[in-house]
Amino acid sequence: MGFEYVKELPSPQVVKELLPVSEELANMKLVRDAEIADIITGKSNKFLAIVGPCSADHEDPVCDYACRLATVQEKIKDKVLIVPRVYTNKPRTTGEGYKGMLHQPDPEKKPDMLAGIMAIRKMHIRVMNETHLTPADEMLYPENYEFLSDILSYVAVGARSVEDQQHRLTVSGMDVPAGMKNPTSGDYTVMLNSVVAAQHAHSFIYRGWEVKTDGNPLTHTILRGATNKHGQNIPNYHYEDLVRLFEMYSQKNLRNMATIVDSNHSNSNKQYAEQIRIVKEVLESRKHSVDVHNLVKGVMIESYIEPGNQKIDEHIYGKSITDPCLGWEDTEKLLYYIAENC
Repeated sequence: MGFEYVKELPSPQVVKELLPVSEELANMKLVRDAEIADIITGKSNKFLAIVGPCSADHEDPVCDYACRLATVQEKIKDKVLIVPRVYTNKPRTTGEGYKGMLHQPDPEKKPDMLAGIMAIRKMHIRVMNETHLTPADEMLYPENYEFLSDILSYVAVGARSVEDQQHRLTVSGMDVPAGMKNPTSGDYTVMLNSVVAAQHAHSFIYRGWEVKTDGNPLTHTILRGATNKHGQNIPNYHYEDLVRLFEMYSQKNLRNMATIVDSNHSNSNKQYAEQIRIVKEVLESRKHSVDVHNLVKGVMIESYIEPGNQKIDEHIYGKSITDPCLGWEDTEKLLYYIAENC
């Protein structure tokens, strides 16, 4: 019973000094942040594609994958802005299983948080250096955001975290777009309330400090499907779902009406190949309604080099060790389709 204090971790400031972001990358991030913000606010008509592995499990294949994205980005930059998913925390419903590189920089060894913090920062910076793209990550632990605050251009708050006060208030202090997923129940009201909270100013305790925030006007929603009381998955990417979200958004006093559609998770019933069909349907819905077109700013796609998933000890290069992902060949085709139809 109780806590065993294993080791005291360095502050984000110390970690940033040990693994600094160059001036060139910092300036690149400012440009990218502004481009993404313009999409969320409607100043830009470009479409967001937030795409990458379910979990960023090994540095080399993750960077290899991101470099492939960069090649495609150059070809579709007039229509689509790609944000690589470099997700280093893996929420576990039961608490069991691989929890991401933050916990285990080597998935086959014991957890090591200090090594994990250094490993994820190093990997994120390498992605930036090699691709000139700035990444997205999920904020599973609000206190850890500061370790990557000078790197991330997009932050997602998951379905099991979106009702948590500390997550909402931490987002209110961010200066980059943050997507709040609908909870596993699918309740739009909960999701929209989280956006209201994060868009407003707050005073609270954060990393041992009393802090104040101004609110984050770039906070928006993410539709990821739901689970009913029988444990069955229910999608919420259909046209009627998007219209309903628009109507509920319109009743709120919110800045920047925007949503991203997550094409996997409960929307696909974790059938990864269905993401292709789902993305195409979302694009058709945008063509059918001006309101839906203006609401839906992008999609999330879980994708890696090899399709599907594997056990941790199988060691297939670029294949997910958590949820199954779309393979690179299909992903590349889908990104070009998005550019032609968004």
